[in-house]
Amino acid sequence: MMKNTVLVTAIGSFSADAVIQSCRREGFRIVGCDIYPAEWVVSSMDVDVFYRAPYATDTEAYRSFIRQICETEQIDYVLPLTDIEIDVFQQWRQEDQNCPGGRAVVCMSDRETIHLCRNKRRAAQLLDAQKICRTIPGKRLSELLETLENSGQEGLAGLSYPLVIKPEDGRSSQGLRRIFDFREMELAVSQLREQAEHYLVQPMISGGITTVDVVRSPETGRCVCLPRRELLRTLNGAGTSVQVFRDPVLEKICEAIAGALNVKGCVNFEFIEHHTEQGEVLWYFLECNPRFAGGVAFSCMAGYDMVKNHLRCFAGEEPEPAGRIQSQYIARRYTEYRMKEDTNE
Repeated sequence: MMKNTVLVTAIGSFSADAVIQSCRREGFRIVGCDIYPAEWVVSSMDVDVFYRAPYATDTEAYRSFIRQICETEQIDYVLPLTDIEIDVFQQWRQEDQNCPGGRAVVCMSDRETIHLCRNKRRAAQLLDAQKICRTIPGKRLSELLETLENSGQEGLAGLSYPLVIKPEDGRSSQGLRRIFDFREMELAVSQLREQAEHYLVQPMISGGITTVDVVRSPETGRCVCLPRRELLRTLNGAGTSVQVFRDPVLEKICEAIAGALNVKGCVNFEFIEHHTEQGEVLWYFLECNPRFAGGVAFSCMAGYDMVKNHLRCFAGEEPEPAGRIQSQYIARRYTEYRMKEDTNE
């Protein structure tokens, strides 16, 4: 019998290697694509078939490309790895549930879940209403400016700093600003006034970033959570050195969040881990990334294959139990590969 075929997008991204290796272990035939040519992308050597993709921002060209691959390669499952691709599939779903055409299943959470994940304000309101976890209080920049309309600079000077300003629908720390005083706030307001309706203003909570890989089956309710502290991160928020650990309180919170959002498959939650003067640890929920985290390899290396269990959720099976996973430090390094001789010289 022919093996199932999976399409993995953006195979030059941080999570791609772990995704491809897991699919290989599970016996899938793997089709990969990326916006760059094969000789620029090391993971192109690890897939059975490689295609160069158009930019997902060119929505119609990208849709046509995905549809053609799904038909030509008889794709069973599609694994989109980046936010922009998730957004294209989300928009496509709203127009046609059978977005890739044929039999392919796009392995990501349902429409309303993605919609909530993309709107930090709505997600926080839902979690606050159900008293599931701590969220960071805040308001839209436009609302703040209306409140301070008649007070001018004095109003800005009277705010409690430091503050964070970030897009309501932002991702990977894009557009986030840390504001430490009145002058920085004044500059931010002058630059963002026209888009103020789309930005949130929040107090800056001290603490490190903890992320949690979460995989859940809505059909059975089984949910497995594996946290890690991000000790070193890239500027766009990808961990390069982490501590994987277990925490029953945090994992219980994550199970409740996943249920409230109706997560399907694997997603990633981000928290600020705040330590009070009294020694208490408080977890402040930041956002849900409705895709594999760039550091999903850390969970796989620690002993739980998030990719395999993500696919199980879309194949009608429930995720495997986590078993015993020890606290451990894991770091990523980069290795050079010779891809292809340049015959043009």
